[in-house]
Formats: sequence, structure tokens, C-alpha cells
Amino acid sequence: MANRHKLHTTLHPHWQRKALGAALACTLLVGNLPAQAAPGQAPARSMQQLSLNIPAQPLRQALLVFSQQSGQNVLLDGNVDATLRSPAVVGRFSAEEGLARLLQGSGYNFARTDAATLYLVPSETQGQGNEVLLAPTQVQYQLAQADEQRRGYQGKPASSTTRLGLSNRETPQAVSTVTREQIDDFKLNSVKDALRNAPTVTVEQFETDRTAFTSRGFTIDNFEYDGMGMPFSSGVLLGDQDLAEFEQIDVLHGANGLMSGAGNPSATVNFVRKRPTDSFQARLNTSAGSWDNRRVDVDVSGPLSDSGKVRGRFIYAHDKGNSYLDRYSHEINVTAGLLAFDLSDADTLTVGFSEQKSDSNGSTWGALPMADYAGNPIHYSSRSASIGQPWTYWNIHTQRAFAELAHDFGAGWKGKVTVTGTNQHQDTQMLYAIPATADDVFAYINRTTSTEHQLTGEAQLSGPFALLGRQHELTLGANYGRSRHDERGYYRNASGNEIVSLADALAGAVVKPPLTYTDELNTQHFTDRQKSLYAGARFSLTDDLHWITGARMLSADGEGMGYGAAHDTRVHGKVTPYTGLVYDLNDQWSLYASWAEIFKPQYLRSSAGGVIEPLEGKSTEVGVKGSLLDHRLTVTAAVFKTEQQNVAVTTGEIINGQYAYRGEDNNSRGVELEASGEAMPGVELAAGYTYVHIEDDDGEKTRRYVPSHTLRGSVTYRLPGMPQARVGSRVQWQSATEADGNSRVRQSAYALVDVMGSYTFDENWSASLNLNNVFDRKYLLSLYQSAGSTNFGAPRNLTASVTWKY
Repeated sequence: MANRHKLHTTLHPHWQRKALGAALACTLLVGNLPAQAAPGQAPARSMQQLSLNIPAQPLRQALLVFSQQSGQNVLLDGNVDATLRSPAVVGRFSAEEGLARLLQGSGYNFARTDAATLYLVPSETQGQGNEVLLAPTQVQYQLAQADEQRRGYQGKPASSTTRLGLSNRETPQAVSTVTREQIDDFKLNSVKDALRNAPTVTVEQFETDRTAFTSRGFTIDNFEYDGMGMPFSSGVLLGDQDLAEFEQIDVLHGANGLMSGAGNPSATVNFVRKRPTDSFQARLNTSAGSWDNRRVDVDVSGPLSDSGKVRGRFIYAHDKGNSYLDRYSHEINVTAGLLAFDLSDADTLTVGFSEQKSDSNGSTWGALPMADYAGNPIHYSSRSASIGQPWTYWNIHTQRAFAELAHDFGAGWKGKVTVTGTNQHQDTQMLYAIPATADDVFAYINRTTSTEHQLTGEAQLSGPFALLGRQHELTLGANYGRSRHDERGYYRNASGNEIVSLADALAGAVVKPPLTYTDELNTQHFTDRQKSLYAGARFSLTDDLHWITGARMLSADGEGMGYGAAHDTRVHGKVTPYTGLVYDLNDQWSLYASWAEIFKPQYLRSSAGGVIEPLEGKSTEVGVKGSLLDHRLTVTAAVFKTEQQNVAVTTGEIINGQYAYRGEDNNSRGVELEASGEAMPGVELAAGYTYVHIEDDDGEKTRRYVPSHTLRGSVTYRLPGMPQARVGSRVQWQSATEADGNSRVRQSAYALVDVMGSYTFDENWSASLNLNNVFDRKYLLSLYQSAGSTNFGAPRNLTASVTWKY
């Protein structure tokens, strides 16, 4: 191939394997053999990648532009029809991949005479002599490989997201994907940043180190890793989840009772791990930004044996810095690794381990009180104001391990058994401020330590079957999960609070008292278990009409105590049915409808004692999905309606340091619009609009902290005259919100605008610059808590990055 004699390309495969093997061995030795997986394997790097930006135009002219941009001589057939046109080719491809795309549908193939010269031949012509003619099948393979590599912002959900292995078009629900390209372009290194990019999702960051997520107006508590998860506790993210080890994030909108352990009308978030690749690849990224933030992450993957039957991947990330918030700082270290073994032609075993250490100082329990004791709004002059003290901290250490055995039975039938274990240890020392007088607050100060152990296992079998002369698809599965939680809190005395001035809290001048008092009311010791069986099928009623149906039977039980209240729940044999229809109007457009029952055990404390009753209800969705511009742009429009009983709503009452909840009935309805992919040659787009309206059982609007209207959009553009350069912008807009417990605490509608620019120097080196909150908008992060406690969002900030990849 041309230009393949640079020094860095001569690294022998043996040394590639040695380097990767050493990294994985080091991970094992320190107890950190990671777990990363992706929806597919990275494309081979057997050909040099070129930056091409060729608009759709007459084929003859396109071939001339291709020669100029690729440095390859293309010898034209004198009989090439002048009326032939070529599609647009924009992105990074090898010379062969780029030329194959230009010639798609033209009736021409190509052959190579030397490293720098190609010539056209009619597709039906066979090679003769010593010419290197690429056969049509090889051209199609290169096109498929190029399509996979060019994914850009067009989301392709992983098979684990729907459990039934359905594509986006085949799924009778809306599905969003935050791709690795979006993550890299806009430096979305945490799950909080990434889900702010996802249509329908609202990030409710109500403290420095705890975050809730809502979709369609309700809390998301189904978080999965390659489709494996169990919705314990309240679904609140503790600390942060770094994204170094993940390829993409899929968001399945609406109820997911068939695919997950319990139904919830919000969404299911699936973190799709990176996987070991068939060929060697490496990436090193470094960045520095405002408030002394700096980051480095390393990703190395490839074969560990000559046969390629053993593959590995090693990932490391270090993220450290201060903050715009007074006294707050963070440090995150991620180490992860994964091994894949081809035990036979039909069996693949994948094992992995990952560890994340998230440490923060100046952390807050709760945040700034937005109203005084009388409910009057409190105004803060500085957006850096924080009640975090020099002695407050929140340290979280999380380890995850998994093993996955996949077997191909033949004839399209496949089976998979997966086991996942998670250990999490927390150590926190915090202050919570509740207004007491015009100038003072009740300061709840405590130190808490906790451990949680989770174990989840699943067996799944899927494949096609024939019925009434048609082919259909069936999926069967069984799932088991167990979680054990132990926690103890320490206070200065039995009351747990003292009066301090708000001014002292904001100045970081509150003296830490001795935290030595504890009793059984300050502990949690409980175990939760879930078991389920599920079956789902996709029936092809006609060539164009498909019926997806199934059900899950769930049993759940919990035992133990939580802050003086019984943590008991018991549900056995609860069946949640699911059904949907997809009708293909043509190759581009499909109509769909789905209906699901909702059932989810809840583990929040009831004001009457114990835990509140399970969430129940029904969810309906209808919509249309389409593929435009030669399937490069995906669009979705959906209308949804949900009826729920026993929705958890905080009473504002604090019992033994914990908020108490009650159940209320809610009805919600709304509209979602979304588009992702290549909107124009060189333009990558991911955008969505959501409208949601929620009423309580009296017909009054509720959950007012959820914006009725949201708009999310990211776009990048490769400059036509300079294909190495790209510019882009990200916009986040939402309508006004207010605290449910106090209508005088409001956040007006606002928009945030980020911009980015990147330049690719060659096939290895690139640099980028990201400017966030360009117009320096002052806004509140969330009004999720009923009392309106929150922090201000980050002001204008800058990040510069340099990336090397092989």
C-alpha cells in the first residue's frame, strides 16, 4: 500500500502483543483486570486512513477530486459515461474504501497496478495476467467496513440494549445513542456530560457527588452494563462514572419490562463496553483545561496470540482538577482490562475487570439552600458559592468483574451466559444545610461508610424458527440478581444537627465537630433479590408487518433494616406483558406502536414506615422511524402516554436523616423528535426535541422541576477546502422549571452553547479545542429536590487536547 513505510507502521505484531500483554498483566497484578466491551470490533488497520471530503457530483469530476485528496493516480476508462454521478464520500477511509464508495452503483470496479496507481474496469470484467483486480465481493466488504468506520453520530444500538437483538428500525420504541465520536468531539468524559447530550434525558445534579436522571418526566433507575443490571435503591448516581471504558451509551426510551428486571416508563441506559479488537490499535489522549483540570487516557487493544484467538484490551484514565465551586476538587482513576478467548469456532469466552476510584474534596450533602425558613428565595452573588467545607469529602471505590460465554449452535441459534459482580465502598464526611432563621441554618454533619455487593447472572437463548411458511425469531432468558448493602453513620449527638450561620457555611468556616455518636437508627443492613424468566418473539406476519411480543415473570424480595425502618418487600410471579407492531412502509420508513405494563418494586422509605408500595401502570407509544440520504441520517418521531400508580414523591419530612416518600398517581403524555447521522456531506448531526406534560390524580401539573420542553443538538462540520479541520457546536435548551415544594424557587428558560474545533495533522496526530458555555450563562443545575437545594452551573471554560492514535 502507498505511504506504508513510515517508522511507526513497522512495529512488529510480536512486539504489539508483548506491549499489550504486559499492560494486561500489570492490571491483573494490581487487581485491576478490566471489563470493556463494544458493540462490534474495530475495523482493521491494514490500510492507511485518508481524510476525504468529496461532495456528490459527476463521477468523472469526483475521481479527479479523489486523486487530488488521496495522492492516488486514477486512470479513467475512456468509455465512462459522462452522465454517471457519484455519492458523497466524507470521512476517514483507505484509498480502496474511498474509491469503492465513489464507484458504488456505477457499474465499475477497479484494479491496482502499483502502490500509487489504480484503474477502472467494468464490474463484469475478470482479472487477467498479473493485475490485482478487486472482486465485487471484496468491494462490498470494503464498503461495509467503511460504513462501520464512518458511523459518526448515527446511533446503532447494541444488541444487548433491546435484549431481542433488534435494530433501531425493528424496535417499536424510540432509541437514542451517544456515540464514541460525540464523546470524543465534545469531551463528554462523564456519564453526566454524555446524558446531557441525549434527547429526552434531563440530568438532575442536585449535589456535587450525587445525580439523578429523568426521562419523559420520571427518574431513570435502570442502568445496565452490556444489558446486565439490577435496579436497586433509588437509581441515583453516586460520584461519577467515567466513560473511558465504554464505546457508546444507548438510551431505550419508555417502559422496558420485557428486557429489564422491572418496568419503568422513563428509560433504560445501557453502557456498552469496549471489546478487544482483531487487529492492533492504540490511542493516547491528553488534555488540560480551566481550574487546573487535566486528563490522560490510554486505550490499547489487539491480538495476544499469532492465531488471533486470544485478544486483549487495556484502558487507563486519570482525571484530576479543581472546580469553579469554592473548595471543591476531584480525582478519578480508572483501570480496566478485558480478555477474549476463541475456545472453538462456536465458543468465545470474554472476561474482564474494571476499577474506578473517585475521590472528591469540598463535597456537599445537599447544596445551596434556594429559600429561607419562610420560603423566600435566597439570592447569591457568586455562582461559585458552596456549602462544602475544607474537611468534607466523598470517596467512592467501585470494582466490576464479568465473564461471558457465547456459543453458536448453528442455523442462526445462539446462546450466552453472563455473570457480573460489583463491589462498591463509600467513605463520606458531609454537611447538609437546612434554613432555620433569616441568617442561620441547621447543619447536619456526619461521616458515613458503606459497602455494597451485587451479583447478577443471566442465561439467554435466541434464534429463528419457521411457522406457517415464514421465518420468525425467538428469545428466551432467565435472570438472577442479589444486592447486599451495609452502612453506618456517625454524628456529634443523637439530634445530628447544630445551628451555624449561613455566612460561615459559605465561607468554609464551620468547625467539624467530633463525629463519634452512632446507633442502630443510623445504620442500613439489607439484602434485595430479583429472579425473572422472560420470553420474547418477533413474528413476521407479512413481508412488511412484524409483531414483537413477550412477557417477563418477576419475583423480588428484600429483607433487613434501613435507618430504623423495615426494608421488607415480597413479590412473586408478577407478569408484565409487552407487545408492539412495526410496519415497513418502504425501505426508508416504518410505523410502529407498543404497549407495556409497568411494575417496579421501590426501596424508598415510606412516611408510614417500611418501603413504599411497588410502582404500577401502563405505557403506550406510537411513532415513525425513517432513514434518509442513502441511510446516512436516521429520524424518529414518537408520541407517548403513561398512567402510573404509587409514584414516589418526597413529603419533605426527614426521618433519621433520610427523606420520607409517599405514593401518588401520575399521568404523563408527550412528544419526541430525533435525528442523527450525516445531514449533509461533511455535517454530522445528533439532535432531539422533547415535550412532556405530567399531571397528578387531581389533574394538576406536577413534577414541575422537569422542563416541559427540551432541545438538545450537536453538530460538526468538516471544512470543504481543508478536510483535516472540523468545527462544531452543542446546544442545550430547556423551558422554565420550579421546585415542587416552593413555586417561588424558579429557574427561567435558558440555553447553553458549546463550540469545538479540531485539526488532524496526519494519520496519527490531532488536536482540539473546546469552549463550553460560550455566552457565560448563569443557571441552576437542578430543582430536583423539593426544597430547591442546588448549585449553580459552570461558567465559561476551556479545554485543549492532543491525541495520538495508531
